[in-house]
Amino acid sequence: MKLPNGYGSVHKLKGKRRKPWRARITDGFVYDLVEDKQVQKYKTLGYYETKQKALQALAAYNENPYDLDADKITFAECYEKWTEEYFKKITPAAIRTVKAAYKYCSSLYNMRMKDIRVYHLSGCMDDGYIIQDKGKDKGKKRMASAGTKSRMKSMFNLMFDYAMAHEVVFTNYARNYKIDAEILEEKEKNKRLKIPFSNEEIDILWDNIEFGFTDMVLIQIYSGWRPQELAILQVADIDLEKGIMSGGLKSDAGRNRIVPIHPLIEPLIRKRYDEAMKLHSEYLFNDETSQTGMEMTYDKYRGRFNKVMERNKMTHTPHECRHTFITIGKSNKMDQYILKLIVGHEIDDVTEKFYTHRTIEQLRNEMNACITKHISMKNKDLFIDDMYD
Repeated sequence: MKLPNGYGSVHKLKGKRRKPWRARITDGFVYDLVEDKQVQKYKTLGYYETKQKALQALAAYNENPYDLDADKITFAECYEKWTEEYFKKITPAAIRTVKAAYKYCSSLYNMRMKDIRVYHLSGCMDDGYIIQDKGKDKGKKRMASAGTKSRMKSMFNLMFDYAMAHEVVFTNYARNYKIDAEILEEKEKNKRLKIPFSNEEIDILWDNIEFGFTDMVLIQIYSGWRPQELAILQVADIDLEKGIMSGGLKSDAGRNRIVPIHPLIEPLIRKRYDEAMKLHSEYLFNDETSQTGMEMTYDKYRGRFNKVMERNKMTHTPHECRHTFITIGKSNKMDQYILKLIVGHEIDDVTEKFYTHRTIEQLRNEMNACITKHISMKNKDLFIDDMYD
């Protein structure tokens, strides 16, 4: 029986073979200069013991066509295809963690996904390293930390999920093994305890506000933004007349939230606002000295934050500014729902979540009362008056 045009074909190969029957499909046309005509290109589906099995394979393909080159996709190619979709769904901070984990996977880059097994993945986690390209350890090997190994495992899980969904592989070897208990224990042990800024440290920041981006650090302490959220605030997000900022990332609770501007940082924000207008920048925070554009990013902020810490002999992370704000709110008994609304935490109470609406004035009054009770105001009013005269 003749097969339909474009359906493919089955034929027997010459010689003695265990699987002599080849099934193939049409893969477009090319112009044959010798024959002076268009000729078909073919791709082989597979080789089979009998003609019947070859016809069944051809029928199965035509019923549900798949990518014949899928089995050739490398780890690196799969990563590119997966992240093209995945990065649209996650925050910039989450994207950075995936990219950081991927850097340690060079031993897998050129391997076909279908050839990768558990021992390849676990070996990559154990032996993966990067060569540091800056700092005092430039040029040295850096092995994956316990936290990085945990992120690598999560990345492997998701990549193999994607590969299975696209019939690149048929077994998720990443999910077939658990990360070593020792790695999890080390990860927990290495977790740095978040330490809020003390009143004395905040006073020191005020006393050195003329240095670099110290004002940005103080604005974060008094507003509770995540570092990435703060870095990308736009001029359009600031309403000086109403005394509020709006923005946020990460979750439904965190996005598009309103944060009152505390009176203590209002002059700092106003100064940044005026500078942005003069620079014709859409972003609130700008660095004219940057060689990669004026606008701020999380990485830029982190670098400038570290310089502020080094100048003032402090040991903190950008996230500890946010932790300071939350600690102040809790220690001064700020209304828990207002605190969650300001910092973008999910509200568990169904009634509160769906039926209670807090006004901007409620947010402002609660926030101002708690911060004013907690933070030392020593010399701040006079200092700001002098700075902005």
